Amino acid sequence: MTTNAGASADASAGASAAPITPVAPVTSVTPVLVRLKLSLLRNGLRQSAGRRAAYVTSVVLVLLVAALQLLGLIALRGNAHATAVTVLLIAILALGWAVMPLFFPSGDETLDPTRLVMLPLHPRPLVRALLAASLVGIGPLFTLCLLVGSVISVAHGAAGYVTAVVAVVLALLVCVALARAVAAANIRLLSSRKGRDLAVLSGLVIAVGAQLVNFGAQRLGAAGGLSQLDPAAEVLRWVPPASAIGAVDSVSSGSYGVGVAQLLLSMAALVGLLALWSRHLTRLMTSPDGSTLQAAEPTARERGSGASGLGRLLPPGRTGTVMERSLRYIWRDPKTKAAWVTSLAIGLIVPVFNALQGTGSIYFACFAAGMLGIQMYNQFGQDTSAFWMVAMTISTTRDAYVELRGRALALLLITLPYATLVTVLTTALLGDWPKLPEVLGLSFALLGAMLATGAWSSARFPYSIPQEGYKNVAPGQAGLAWIAIFGGMVSAALLASPVIALTIWLNVVANGDEWTWLLLPLGTGYGALITVLGLRLAAPRTARRLPEILAAVSKG
Repeated sequence: MTTNAGASADASAGASAAPITPVAPVTSVTPVLVRLKLSLLRNGLRQSAGRRAAYVTSVVLVLLVAALQLLGLIALRGNAHATAVTVLLIAILALGWAVMPLFFPSGDETLDPTRLVMLPLHPRPLVRALLAASLVGIGPLFTLCLLVGSVISVAHGAAGYVTAVVAVVLALLVCVALARAVAAANIRLLSSRKGRDLAVLSGLVIAVGAQLVNFGAQRLGAAGGLSQLDPAAEVLRWVPPASAIGAVDSVSSGSYGVGVAQLLLSMAALVGLLALWSRHLTRLMTSPDGSTLQAAEPTARERGSGASGLGRLLPPGRTGTVMERSLRYIWRDPKTKAAWVTSLAIGLIVPVFNALQGTGSIYFACFAAGMLGIQMYNQFGQDTSAFWMVAMTISTTRDAYVELRGRALALLLITLPYATLVTVLTTALLGDWPKLPEVLGLSFALLGAMLATGAWSSARFPYSIPQEGYKNVAPGQAGLAWIAIFGGMVSAALLASPVIALTIWLNVVANGDEWTWLLLPLGTGYGALITVLGLRLAAPRTARRLPEILAAVSKG
């Protein structure tokens, strides 16, 4: 007992005398990710001299634009509408931060947090580190210049300048956190091939945005200048991060309570975005994605149903199958979707914006039918190399006719209600309701002519549409594309000339306003007749030229 007790005591003493290994201090991940961001930038520039030249050129141009914007905002200091301009500017800037990751996901490697899922990192430290790394780059620098210029133009007094410093930091962090939260919420889509192909739509966003800016500038010039911005600014000054700029103006004018409330709104937005970002990061780093899960077994209802919900609403047989395939292409294929969205947007913008400006004509509503009618051209090229599966099912002229008819009906399923909606909206804006029937009839006649010439052109001048990149025509086929589209449009105008001539005669020569309503049934009937004739004429050519069509559309 004594010996054992002594041995235990000696063991305890030896254990207590053993050296204790010091615990390594916890290293913050923030400087690591900031250095990683700088390394990515540096290594990217080392790849080629052309990349370095492009980067340096872009930096110089961005800094030049930022400097000019900064000087312009400073020049607004003392202007009665400076607050309205700056509040709207920061609101638009925040919108840009929100949507740019959706269209340019590959512009920043650190936008993809799935690259860090194998590391033992907690969401909160990771959010802080990624937020700090996000402040390195051209975009944050450009944003900082605009924010500094904005607060300089509205700040007055010591309290105003102190608030301005806080406002700049808050607004910059809200913009960056907004971009990161949006990217984290959509990273599964953005990192996929189809998600990257959706960047094709960025051109549409830029085009529509340019039209909106142009329209806004014209409205400002015609309606009294910057004072037209005040109503919108009064609302947006309470929307983060523009509320931070509103807080500077409120404090500068002595409304300290209002200024504090606006700052608190921006702070709350920042906290909410960081929490949302952290939640999405946790989900990304702990939840399996579709590649790690087995495909779900079809339900009994799905196994017992021979057609999808869309298919049950379409005609039976080959016509319905072709229509469903065409509609699925429109919804799922990035290139086809981009073409349709562009046509839908421009077909609405041209007549509606001209009507809003007071310079438009109700006949501009025909632009909607014309833009969507273009989608009938190069029908087989939209299928690319998959057209060989369609070609295997076409052995007679009847098969070719049903194929073309199904594609035309799928297009009409969208175009007819859309053209009607745009025409009614344009008529309402202009207040010219007596002309609604004749414009609808003219639109339907033009649409029928474009469907007829589009079917024939698809068989006579097919060309390939590359699936990768931004090109819509394969190399060496640009001439075919020009002939198919512009030649077809001229032919469609000639085919629709009887209805056009009748419209002119009733309005100019005969002055028969009481008979113009007849143009609706006449134009509709003529459009349907010319469509059927065009499909009938294109069907035998399609059946004969299947090998040539397949070779042309598979070239890209």
